[in-house]
Amino acid sequence: MEVQIASGSPEVGNYFIANYPPFSVWTPQNVPAAIESLDAKAAGTDAAPLGLYLHIPFCRQRCKFCYFRVYTDKNSNDVDTYIDALAHETELYAQRSAFAGREFDFVYFGGGTPSFLSSDQLQRLIDRISKHWRWDAAREVTFECEPGTFRKSKLETVKAIGVTRLSLGVEHFDDDVLTLNGRGHKSPDVFRAYDMAREVGFDHLNIDLIAGLLGDTEAKWKKAVATALELAPDSLTIYQMELPHNTVFVREAKETGKSISVADTATKRAWVDYAFCQFEQAGYVVSSAYTVTKPAINGRQVDFIYRDALWRGADMIGTGVASFSHVAGMHFQNADDWETYVSTLQEGELPIARALPVTDHQRLIREFALQLKLGRIDAAYFRDKFGVEVSDVFAEPIQSLVDDGFAQVDGDEMRLTRSGLLCADGLMLRFFEPQFRSIRYT
Repeated sequence: MEVQIASGSPEVGNYFIANYPPFSVWTPQNVPAAIESLDAKAAGTDAAPLGLYLHIPFCRQRCKFCYFRVYTDKNSNDVDTYIDALAHETELYAQRSAFAGREFDFVYFGGGTPSFLSSDQLQRLIDRISKHWRWDAAREVTFECEPGTFRKSKLETVKAIGVTRLSLGVEHFDDDVLTLNGRGHKSPDVFRAYDMAREVGFDHLNIDLIAGLLGDTEAKWKKAVATALELAPDSLTIYQMELPHNTVFVREAKETGKSISVADTATKRAWVDYAFCQFEQAGYVVSSAYTVTKPAINGRQVDFIYRDALWRGADMIGTGVASFSHVAGMHFQNADDWETYVSTLQEGELPIARALPVTDHQRLIREFALQLKLGRIDAAYFRDKFGVEVSDVFAEPIQSLVDDGFAQVDGDEMRLTRSGLLCADGLMLRFFEPQFRSIRYT
Protein backbone atom coordinates (compact mmCIF):
# COMPACT_ATOMS: atom_id res chain seq x y z
CA MET A 1 0.00 0.00 0.00
CA GLU A 2 1.01 3.62 -0.42
CA VAL A 3 1.48 5.50 2.83
CA GLN A 4 -0.17 8.93 2.82
CA ILE A 5 1.21 12.03 4.52
CA ALA A 6 -1.76 13.70 6.14
CA SER A 7 -0.84 17.31 5.35
CA GLY A 8 0.47 16.82 1.81
CA SER A 9 1.33 14.43 -0.97
CA PRO A 10 2.93 10.99 -0.47
CA GLU A 11 6.62 11.38 0.28
CA VAL A 12 7.87 8.16 1.82
CA GLY A 13 11.54 7.52 1.13
CA ASN A 14 14.93 9.21 1.41
CA TYR A 15 15.55 12.77 0.37
CA PHE A 16 19.07 13.15 1.82
CA ILE A 17 21.80 12.17 -0.66
CA ALA A 18 25.20 11.34 0.81
CA ASN A 19 27.02 9.63 -2.05
CA TYR A 20 27.19 8.87 -5.76
CA PRO A 21 26.60 6.55 -7.55
CA PRO A 22 23.57 5.38 -5.51
CA PHE A 23 24.14 2.69 -2.90
CA SER A 24 21.72 0.35 -4.68
CA VAL A 25 24.26 -0.34 -7.44
CA TRP A 26 27.05 -1.36 -5.05
CA THR A 27 27.41 -5.15 -5.25
CA PRO A 28 29.10 -8.09 -3.48
CA GLN A 29 30.81 -8.96 -6.78
CA ASN A 30 33.03 -5.89 -6.40
CA VAL A 31 34.26 -6.76 -2.91
CA PRO A 32 37.48 -8.53 -4.08
CA ALA A 33 38.44 -5.43 -6.08
CA ALA A 34 37.78 -3.23 -3.04
CA ILE A 35 40.01 -5.36 -0.83
CA GLU A 36 42.71 -5.42 -3.50
CA SER A 37 42.62 -1.61 -3.69
CA LEU A 38 43.54 -1.44 -0.01
CA ASP A 39 46.86 -3.09 -0.80
CA ALA A 40 47.82 -0.41 -3.34
CA LYS A 41 50.36 2.10 -2.10
CA ALA A 42 49.01 5.58 -1.39
CA ALA A 43 50.07 8.40 -3.66
CA GLY A 44 52.50 9.89 -1.13
CA THR A 45 51.99 13.59 -0.53
CA ASP A 46 49.35 13.63 -3.28
CA ALA A 47 47.07 11.26 -1.36
CA ALA A 48 43.68 12.65 -0.42
CA PRO A 49 43.02 13.67 3.18
CA LEU A 50 42.09 10.65 5.29
CA GLY A 51 39.25 10.38 7.75
CA LEU A 52 37.94 7.75 10.16
CA TYR A 53 34.28 7.09 10.90
CA LEU A 54 33.45 4.98 13.97
CA HIS A 55 29.88 3.71 14.04
CA ILE A 56 28.51 3.20 17.57
CA PRO A 57 25.14 1.52 16.84
CA PHE A 58 23.56 1.57 20.31
CA CYS A 59 20.59 3.62 21.51
CA ARG A 60 18.47 3.70 24.66
CA GLN A 61 15.39 3.48 22.43
CA ARG A 62 14.70 3.69 18.71
CA CYS A 63 13.33 6.97 17.38
CA LYS A 64 10.24 6.40 15.26
CA PHE A 65 11.79 8.23 12.29
CA CYS A 66 15.18 6.48 12.51
CA TYR A 67 16.37 4.41 9.56
CA PHE A 68 19.95 3.76 10.67
CA ARG A 69 21.40 0.44 11.79
CA VAL A 70 20.98 0.73 15.55
CA TYR A 71 20.34 -1.66 18.44
CA THR A 72 18.32 -1.07 21.60
CA ASP A 73 18.47 -4.61 22.98
CA LYS A 74 22.20 -5.12 23.63
CA ASN A 75 23.65 -5.66 27.11
CA SER A 76 27.07 -4.71 28.46
CA ASN A 77 28.66 -7.96 27.23
CA ASP A 78 27.31 -7.31 23.72
CA VAL A 79 28.74 -3.81 23.78
CA ASP A 80 32.13 -5.18 24.83
CA THR A 81 31.99 -7.70 21.99
CA TYR A 82 31.27 -4.93 19.53
CA ILE A 83 34.06 -2.71 20.89
CA ASP A 84 36.49 -5.59 20.39
CA ALA A 85 35.31 -6.05 16.80
CA LEU A 86 35.48 -2.32 16.05
CA ALA A 87 38.98 -2.00 17.47
CA HIS A 88 40.11 -5.06 15.51
CA GLU A 89 38.69 -3.60 12.32
CA THR A 90 40.77 -0.45 12.73
CA GLU A 91 43.82 -2.65 13.32
CA LEU A 92 43.22 -4.55 10.07
CA TYR A 93 43.03 -1.28 8.13
CA ALA A 94 46.25 -0.03 9.73
CA GLN A 95 48.02 -3.03 8.18
CA ARG A 96 46.97 -2.12 4.62
CA SER A 97 49.43 -0.48 2.25
CA ALA A 98 46.95 2.19 1.17
CA PHE A 99 47.22 3.78 4.63
CA ALA A 100 50.95 3.42 5.29
CA GLY A 101 52.36 6.61 6.77
CA ARG A 102 49.05 8.49 6.60
CA GLU A 103 47.47 10.34 9.51
CA PHE A 104 43.83 11.15 10.08
CA ASP A 105 42.70 14.61 9.04
CA PHE A 106 39.32 14.11 10.72
CA VAL A 107 37.58 11.55 12.95
CA TYR A 108 33.83 11.14 13.46
CA PHE A 109 32.08 9.15 16.18
CA GLY A 110 28.57 8.58 14.82
CA GLY A 111 25.60 6.44 15.62
CA GLY A 112 23.36 5.31 16.94
CA THR A 113 24.52 7.07 20.07
CA PRO A 114 28.27 7.21 20.77
CA SER A 115 27.47 8.69 24.18
CA PHE A 116 25.66 5.43 25.00
CA LEU A 117 29.10 4.00 25.84
CA SER A 118 30.29 4.29 29.42
CA SER A 119 33.49 6.24 30.10
CA ASP A 120 35.32 2.95 30.67
CA GLN A 121 34.07 1.43 27.41
CA LEU A 122 34.97 4.54 25.47
CA GLN A 123 38.44 4.73 26.96
CA ARG A 124 39.00 1.02 26.27
CA LEU A 125 38.06 1.51 22.62
CA ILE A 126 40.44 4.46 22.26
CA ASP A 127 43.27 2.61 24.00
CA ARG A 128 42.89 -0.30 21.57
CA ILE A 129 42.77 1.94 18.50
CA SER A 130 45.76 3.99 19.70
CA LYS A 131 48.01 0.97 19.42
CA HIS A 132 47.75 1.31 15.65
CA TRP A 133 46.30 4.74 14.85
CA ARG A 134 46.44 8.15 16.50
CA TRP A 135 44.64 11.36 15.65
CA ASP A 136 46.86 13.93 17.31
CA ALA A 137 47.18 15.72 13.98
CA ALA A 138 43.45 15.62 13.16
CA ARG A 139 41.94 19.03 12.50
CA GLU A 140 38.57 17.88 13.81
CA VAL A 141 37.26 15.05 15.99
CA THR A 142 33.45 14.98 16.18
CA PHE A 143 31.34 13.10 18.72
CA GLU A 144 27.56 12.72 18.44
CA CYS A 145 25.59 12.47 21.65
CA GLU A 146 22.07 12.13 22.99
CA PRO A 147 21.51 14.71 25.75
CA GLY A 148 20.04 12.21 28.21
CA THR A 149 23.14 10.00 28.27
CA PHE A 150 25.64 12.39 29.85
CA ARG A 151 27.25 13.06 33.15
CA LYS A 152 30.04 15.55 33.50
CA SER A 153 32.59 12.77 34.05
CA LYS A 154 31.70 11.24 30.69
CA LEU A 155 32.00 14.61 28.96
CA GLU A 156 35.44 14.98 30.50
CA THR A 157 36.41 11.58 29.08
CA VAL A 158 35.11 12.61 25.66
CA LYS A 159 37.16 15.81 25.83
CA ALA A 160 40.24 13.92 27.00
CA ILE A 161 40.24 11.60 23.96
CA GLY A 162 40.64 14.61 21.70
CA VAL A 163 37.09 15.49 20.67
CA THR A 164 36.91 19.05 19.32
CA ARG A 165 33.30 19.19 18.10
CA LEU A 166 30.45 17.89 20.25
CA SER A 167 27.14 17.46 18.41
CA LEU A 168 24.03 17.35 20.61
CA GLY A 169 21.11 15.50 19.02
CA VAL A 170 18.42 17.82 20.37
CA GLU A 171 15.94 17.59 17.44
CA HIS A 172 13.33 19.71 19.29
CA PHE A 173 12.69 21.41 22.63
CA ASP A 174 8.99 20.54 22.97
CA ASP A 175 8.62 17.51 25.25
CA ASP A 176 5.38 16.34 23.64
CA VAL A 177 7.02 16.39 20.19
CA LEU A 178 10.04 14.52 21.53
CA THR A 179 7.81 11.85 23.09
CA LEU A 180 5.64 11.40 19.99
CA ASN A 181 8.75 10.81 17.89
CA GLY A 182 10.33 8.32 20.27
CA ARG A 183 13.23 10.41 21.49
CA GLY A 184 14.84 9.21 24.70
CA HIS A 185 15.43 12.63 26.23
CA LYS A 186 13.40 15.64 27.33
CA SER A 187 14.18 19.35 27.24
CA PRO A 188 15.67 19.50 30.79
CA ASP A 189 18.23 16.91 29.65
CA VAL A 190 19.20 19.20 26.77
CA PHE A 191 19.82 22.24 28.96
CA ARG A 192 21.74 20.21 31.53
CA ALA A 193 23.95 18.57 28.88
CA TYR A 194 24.52 21.87 27.09
CA ASP A 195 25.63 23.65 30.26
CA MET A 196 27.96 20.78 31.19
CA ALA A 197 29.48 20.78 27.69
CA ARG A 198 30.17 24.51 27.91
CA GLU A 199 31.73 24.04 31.34
CA VAL A 200 34.00 21.23 30.11
CA GLY A 201 35.11 23.51 27.27
CA PHE A 202 34.69 21.97 23.81
CA ASP A 203 36.03 24.05 20.94
CA HIS A 204 32.87 23.61 18.85
CA LEU A 205 29.42 22.85 20.23
CA ASN A 206 26.74 21.99 17.67
CA ILE A 207 23.06 21.24 18.17
CA ASP A 208 20.76 19.39 15.76
CA LEU A 209 17.13 20.18 15.02
CA ILE A 210 14.69 18.38 12.69
CA ALA A 211 12.02 20.30 10.83
CA GLY A 212 8.72 18.47 10.41
CA LEU A 213 8.60 16.03 13.29
CA LEU A 214 5.29 14.40 14.18
CA GLY A 215 3.22 16.76 16.31
CA ASP A 216 5.17 19.87 15.42
CA THR A 217 3.39 23.12 14.58
CA GLU A 218 4.54 26.48 13.30
CA ALA A 219 4.28 27.97 16.78
CA LYS A 220 6.24 25.11 18.38
CA TRP A 221 8.89 25.30 15.65
CA LYS A 222 9.36 29.04 16.09
CA LYS A 223 9.71 28.55 19.84
CA ALA A 224 12.30 25.80 19.26
CA VAL A 225 14.29 28.08 16.98
CA ALA A 226 14.16 30.88 19.56
CA THR A 227 15.36 28.50 22.28
CA ALA A 228 18.21 27.28 20.09
CA LEU A 229 19.22 30.87 19.42
CA GLU A 230 19.21 31.66 23.15
CA LEU A 231 21.69 28.82 23.70
CA ALA A 232 24.02 30.46 21.14
CA PRO A 233 25.71 27.26 19.89
CA ASP A 234 28.77 27.53 17.68
CA SER A 235 26.70 25.96 14.94
CA LEU A 236 23.21 24.66 14.29
CA THR A 237 22.35 21.76 12.02
CA ILE A 238 18.78 21.47 10.71
CA TYR A 239 17.53 18.44 8.82
CA GLN A 240 14.19 18.02 7.13
CA MET A 241 12.21 15.04 8.41
CA GLU A 242 12.57 11.93 6.26
CA LEU A 243 10.30 8.87 6.22
CA PRO A 244 12.26 5.98 4.69
CA HIS A 245 10.40 2.70 4.36
CA ASN A 246 12.16 1.00 7.30
CA THR A 247 11.09 3.55 9.94
CA VAL A 248 8.66 2.75 12.74
CA PHE A 249 6.30 5.46 11.50
CA VAL A 250 6.00 3.96 8.02
CA ARG A 251 5.73 0.39 9.29
CA GLU A 252 2.94 1.35 11.68
CA ALA A 253 1.11 3.24 8.94
CA LYS A 254 1.23 0.20 6.66
CA GLU A 255 -0.03 -2.07 9.44
CA THR A 256 -2.89 0.19 10.52
CA GLY A 257 -3.77 1.89 7.23
CA LYS A 258 -3.63 5.27 8.96
CA SER A 259 -1.89 8.32 7.52
CA ILE A 260 1.15 9.94 9.12
CA SER A 261 0.52 13.49 10.31
CA VAL A 262 3.84 15.16 9.58
CA ALA A 263 4.59 18.40 7.79
CA ASP A 264 4.76 18.30 4.00
CA THR A 265 7.79 19.29 1.96
CA ALA A 266 6.82 22.93 1.45
CA THR A 267 6.23 23.40 5.17
CA LYS A 268 9.54 21.78 6.14
CA ARG A 269 11.44 24.00 3.73
CA ALA A 270 9.65 27.08 5.03
CA TRP A 271 10.52 26.15 8.61
CA VAL A 272 14.21 25.64 7.75
CA ASP A 273 14.20 28.98 5.95
CA TYR A 274 12.66 30.64 9.01
CA ALA A 275 15.41 29.22 11.21
CA PHE A 276 18.10 30.31 8.77
CA CYS A 277 16.70 33.84 8.71
CA GLN A 278 16.52 34.06 12.50
CA PHE A 279 20.10 32.94 12.91
CA GLU A 280 21.31 35.20 10.10
CA GLN A 281 19.74 38.17 11.87
CA ALA A 282 21.81 37.19 14.92
CA GLY A 283 25.02 37.25 12.86
CA TYR A 284 25.32 33.57 11.93
CA VAL A 285 26.27 32.45 8.42
CA VAL A 286 24.41 29.82 6.38
CA SER A 287 27.23 27.45 5.39
CA SER A 288 25.26 24.64 3.73
CA ALA A 289 21.74 23.38 3.07
CA TYR A 290 21.63 22.19 6.69
CA THR A 291 23.98 24.36 8.73
CA VAL A 292 24.50 27.81 10.16
CA THR A 293 27.72 28.78 11.92
CA LYS A 294 29.01 31.65 13.98
CA PRO A 295 31.20 34.02 11.96
CA ALA A 296 34.95 34.05 12.57
CA ILE A 297 35.71 35.61 15.95
CA ASN A 298 39.26 36.70 16.83
CA GLY A 299 40.54 34.71 13.88
CA ARG A 300 38.76 31.51 14.94
CA GLN A 301 36.61 30.09 12.17
CA VAL A 302 33.79 27.66 12.91
CA ASP A 303 34.28 24.93 10.32
CA PHE A 304 32.77 21.56 9.43
CA ILE A 305 35.96 19.79 8.37
CA TYR A 306 34.34 16.33 8.18
CA ARG A 307 31.66 17.64 5.82
CA ASP A 308 33.91 19.75 3.65
CA ALA A 309 36.58 17.06 3.31
CA LEU A 310 34.09 14.37 2.26
CA TRP A 311 32.41 16.66 -0.24
CA ARG A 312 35.82 17.37 -1.77
CA GLY A 313 36.81 13.75 -2.30
CA ALA A 314 38.62 12.83 0.91
CA ASP A 315 39.28 9.18 1.66
CA MET A 316 37.36 7.82 4.63
CA ILE A 317 37.54 4.50 6.44
CA GLY A 318 34.06 3.68 7.70
CA THR A 319 34.26 1.20 10.58
CA GLY A 320 31.41 -0.54 12.36
CA VAL A 321 28.34 -2.44 11.27
CA ALA A 322 26.83 -1.15 7.99
CA SER A 323 29.39 1.68 7.67
CA PHE A 324 30.34 3.18 4.31
CA SER A 325 33.86 3.91 3.08
CA HIS A 326 35.44 5.75 0.17
CA VAL A 327 39.11 5.06 -0.57
CA ALA A 328 41.07 5.87 -3.73
CA GLY A 329 38.08 5.81 -6.04
CA MET A 330 36.43 2.75 -4.49
CA HIS A 331 33.15 2.78 -2.55
CA PHE A 332 32.42 -0.05 -0.13
CA GLN A 333 30.09 -0.89 2.75
CA ASN A 334 30.38 -3.23 5.71
CA ALA A 335 27.98 -6.06 6.46
CA ASP A 336 24.76 -4.55 7.75
CA ASP A 337 23.87 -7.17 10.35
CA TRP A 338 25.45 -7.73 13.75
CA GLU A 339 26.22 -11.44 13.41
CA THR A 340 28.04 -11.19 10.08
CA TYR A 341 29.95 -8.08 11.08
CA VAL A 342 31.21 -9.53 14.37
CA SER A 343 31.92 -13.08 13.15
CA THR A 344 33.84 -11.90 10.09
CA LEU A 345 36.16 -9.81 12.23
CA GLN A 346 36.57 -12.65 14.72
CA GLU A 347 37.87 -14.65 11.76
CA GLY A 348 40.41 -11.91 11.04
CA GLU A 349 38.78 -10.59 7.86
CA LEU A 350 37.42 -7.20 6.92
CA PRO A 351 33.59 -7.27 6.94
CA ILE A 352 33.10 -5.62 3.54
CA ALA A 353 29.78 -6.73 1.99
CA ARG A 354 29.35 -4.67 -1.20
CA ALA A 355 31.43 -2.26 -3.24
CA LEU A 356 31.65 -0.19 -6.39
CA PRO A 357 34.68 1.11 -8.30
CA VAL A 358 34.09 4.73 -9.35
CA THR A 359 35.15 6.24 -12.67
CA ASP A 360 36.84 9.63 -12.90
CA HIS A 361 33.65 11.07 -14.38
CA GLN A 362 31.61 9.67 -11.49
CA ARG A 363 34.07 11.20 -9.02
CA LEU A 364 33.52 14.52 -10.76
CA ILE A 365 29.74 14.16 -10.51
CA ARG A 366 29.98 13.08 -6.87
CA GLU A 367 31.99 16.11 -5.80
CA PHE A 368 30.01 18.56 -7.92
CA ALA A 369 26.65 17.28 -6.67
CA LEU A 370 27.72 17.14 -3.01
CA GLN A 371 29.20 20.63 -3.17
CA LEU A 372 25.84 21.91 -4.38
CA LYS A 373 24.81 21.52 -0.74
CA LEU A 374 27.26 24.28 0.15
CA GLY A 375 25.22 26.61 -2.02
CA ARG A 376 28.25 27.62 -4.05
CA ILE A 377 30.19 25.97 -6.87
CA ASP A 378 33.64 27.23 -7.85
CA ALA A 379 34.50 26.21 -11.42
CA ALA A 380 38.21 26.86 -10.76
CA TYR A 381 38.26 24.06 -8.18
CA PHE A 382 37.04 21.50 -10.71
CA ARG A 383 39.27 22.90 -13.44
CA ASP A 384 42.34 22.48 -11.24
CA LYS A 385 41.41 19.04 -9.89
CA PHE A 386 39.72 17.34 -12.83
CA GLY A 387 40.93 19.38 -15.80
CA VAL A 388 37.39 20.08 -17.04
CA GLU A 389 35.09 23.04 -17.45
CA VAL A 390 31.98 22.21 -15.46
CA SER A 391 30.09 24.87 -17.40
CA ASP A 392 30.56 22.66 -20.47
CA VAL A 393 30.23 19.21 -18.85
CA PHE A 394 27.06 20.18 -16.97
CA ALA A 395 25.78 22.91 -19.29
CA GLU A 396 22.23 21.55 -19.54
CA PRO A 397 21.51 20.91 -15.82
CA ILE A 398 23.20 24.17 -14.79
CA GLN A 399 21.02 26.11 -17.23
CA SER A 400 17.95 24.30 -15.91
CA LEU A 401 18.76 25.50 -12.38
CA VAL A 402 19.09 29.07 -13.62
CA ASP A 403 15.88 28.85 -15.64
CA ASP A 404 13.97 27.47 -12.64
CA GLY A 405 15.23 30.20 -10.32
CA PHE A 406 17.37 27.86 -8.24
CA ALA A 407 20.80 29.26 -9.19
CA GLN A 408 22.69 32.26 -10.50
CA VAL A 409 25.95 32.12 -12.45
CA ASP A 410 28.62 34.82 -12.39
CA GLY A 411 31.84 33.85 -14.14
CA ASP A 412 33.42 30.90 -12.37
CA GLU A 413 30.89 31.00 -9.55
CA MET A 414 27.46 29.42 -9.41
CA ARG A 415 25.38 30.19 -6.34
CA LEU A 416 22.12 28.56 -5.36
CA THR A 417 19.30 30.87 -4.44
CA ARG A 418 17.69 30.29 -1.04
CA SER A 419 14.91 28.28 -2.69
CA GLY A 420 17.55 26.21 -4.45
CA LEU A 421 19.52 25.62 -1.26
CA LEU A 422 16.41 24.39 0.56
CA CYS A 423 15.91 21.62 -2.03
CA ALA A 424 19.57 20.99 -2.89
CA ASP A 425 19.32 17.21 -2.51
CA GLY A 426 16.56 17.06 -5.11
CA LEU A 427 18.55 19.25 -7.49
CA MET A 428 21.54 16.91 -7.29
CA LEU A 429 19.67 14.31 -9.35
CA ARG A 430 19.88 16.56 -12.41
CA PHE A 431 23.64 15.95 -12.51
CA PHE A 432 23.44 12.16 -12.17
CA GLU A 433 24.14 9.91 -15.13
CA PRO A 434 20.83 8.98 -16.82
CA GLN A 435 20.85 5.36 -15.62
CA PHE A 436 20.98 6.49 -11.97
CA ARG A 437 18.30 9.19 -11.92
CA SER A 438 15.22 7.05 -11.38
CA ILE A 439 16.51 4.03 -9.47
CA ARG A 440 16.26 3.18 -5.77
CA TYR A 441 18.87 5.19 -3.87
CA THR A 442 19.79 2.67 -1.17
